[in-house]
Amino acid sequence: MSNPNSRRARWAGRRAAGDARPFRGRGPLASRWRIPAAFSVLAAGAVLAVPAVASASPLPSPVTGHVYLDDNTAGSNTVAAFDRHADGSLTPLPGSPFTVGGAGTGTGLASQGAVQIAGGGRFLLAADAGSNQVSVLGIQPGGSLRLASVVPSGGALPVSIAVHGSLVYVANAGPADSNYTGFRLAFSGRLTPVPGSTVALPAAAQPGDVLFNGTGSKLVGTRVGTSQIDSFTVGLSGRLTAAPGSPFTAQGLGPFGSEFRPANPGQLFVSNAHNGTGLGTVSAFTDSRSGVLSSIGSSPVPDNQTAPCWVTISPDSRYLFAVNTGSGAISRYSIASGGELTLLGSTAVSANGGVGAVDPGMSPDGRYLYVNESKIDAVGGFAVSGGNLTELPGSPTALPAGAAPAGIAVS
Repeated sequence: MSNPNSRRARWAGRRAAGDARPFRGRGPLASRWRIPAAFSVLAAGAVLAVPAVASASPLPSPVTGHVYLDDNTAGSNTVAAFDRHADGSLTPLPGSPFTVGGAGTGTGLASQGAVQIAGGGRFLLAADAGSNQVSVLGIQPGGSLRLASVVPSGGALPVSIAVHGSLVYVANAGPADSNYTGFRLAFSGRLTPVPGSTVALPAAAQPGDVLFNGTGSKLVGTRVGTSQIDSFTVGLSGRLTAAPGSPFTAQGLGPFGSEFRPANPGQLFVSNAHNGTGLGTVSAFTDSRSGVLSSIGSSPVPDNQTAPCWVTISPDSRYLFAVNTGSGAISRYSIASGGELTLLGSTAVSANGGVGAVDPGMSPDGRYLYVNESKIDAVGGFAVSGGNLTELPGSPTALPAGAAPAGIAVS
């Protein structure tokens, strides 16, 4: 039983009486001054009476990344830039669109990859198809762009750019000077041609996409005009060696958009855009050590849509999305471990911009898919849940006036 004459008991008695004299004890009870109980209750009441009106105002969704599109504007080309928010919404960056130093064509480009993020996120590369150049823009901390350099593309009508580390390849589609040409990207943002890297293409080739695999050991290009696929191994010098049998005959007419699987650099997927109304397909290939392409399973797999021109793969490598510019829908596929494709269905783009929708790009976390709705000069946004898509509230977001957008890059 406690001693009623103890220091603790005496202090408790004074507290009950509202005594504010100092207590000079030790331990957790040794507060320098005590506050009378009545004042404590009043203070507590004052705290509870504070209105909660301020907490009702929603905070803006934080910026988690950016979205860039090559506007391909006639004369002075520009890039449209957007803040990408945590809820998937887009807002134009102050100063957008940014002048890039070259010229666009003012019409859509039949290609994928006209704009790319490079240098570990420090630079943006944009094709200037109207002036046969490539622009390098520094990405500032807030996402805005500053011109670093403009260089000749090595041919005519640059339409697609591939990047791996400091190595860059450009696909030039002009019938007078069609080729793949390599460059090195310096820390300063300067592009320098790789000696002996240019691979000439036939005038009718019409390259639509050029891309590296995840290790940078392979490079592939699609020939839309002749329905073929180029496959190369990449040397330490950055120069290309054609695979035995390259170019390979595509599995459909107009091989167009293409992607290597992020989790497996030996698996390649290519859309076949020109088979006809409702006859679009997507092909799956293995890419051997020497660059030889071999069909996977029952490839090509129909998507029951028209003109699947552009493709992207989720960061977890489980799903492929193909944008059908002719029918205004996004086809959704699951990808098995061996690369076999299974069609899950199709999701309509918007009623106004579906037909004519082109390049897709996914956020690095795989939560959002953005689509360049070139017909209405806008960007559509979709929430991604596994292999399902749901258009975001407020989508699409308008692009600058006069844009003929080509390519999309998402960070």
